[in-house]
Amino acid sequence: MEVIKTKIDGVYIIEPRIFEDARGYFFESFSQREFDEKIGHVEFVQDNESKSSYGVMRGLHFQRPPFTQSKLVRCVKGAVLDVAVDIRKGSPTYGEHVAVELTEDNHRQFFIPKGFAHGFAVLSDIAVFQYKCDEFYHPEADGGISILDDSLGIDWRIPVEKAILSEKDTKHALLKDFDSPFDYRF
Repeated sequence: MEVIKTKIDGVYIIEPRIFEDARGYFFESFSQREFDEKIGHVEFVQDNESKSSYGVMRGLHFQRPPFTQSKLVRCVKGAVLDVAVDIRKGSPTYGEHVAVELTEDNHRQFFIPKGFAHGFAVLSDIAVFQYKCDEFYHPEADGGISILDDSLGIDWRIPVEKAILSEKDTKHALLKDFDSPFDYRF
């Protein structure tokens, strides 16, 4: 696997080595050994999958301490724009984001460490999205910032009038009104 550093330290794009022939293709979607060597040790404990249609936007989510989560995400059918926003107080990149298109064809994965809000927008007719988490889901620790916060400067590539959001996601605070539970550690 090739690990691509992004403009925010600790956020990585992962491209697998794909072996193709007349029969199709093969690749390792995850290797604990390679992940440990190239990114660091993260013990994933839960795998999740969602299916969504064009225009669905999910996020920007996180879990509050002590149940913070790192995520390793990928799109196995269709295409999504995936985004991580730095919400660590005191971070030199606080409020900045990294966006990457994840598709069934590029097989890219995106690693989002603790201290980041995460969300995605579905760009294809249908998308099946999978992610590994290093902490179990705790509904009482749910948190979020508004996915439609213009101050974040995210081009979701979905017209606002076509965006489909859950009721919960329409109620998250803007970044300027948000009191982050995460501290930056250098």
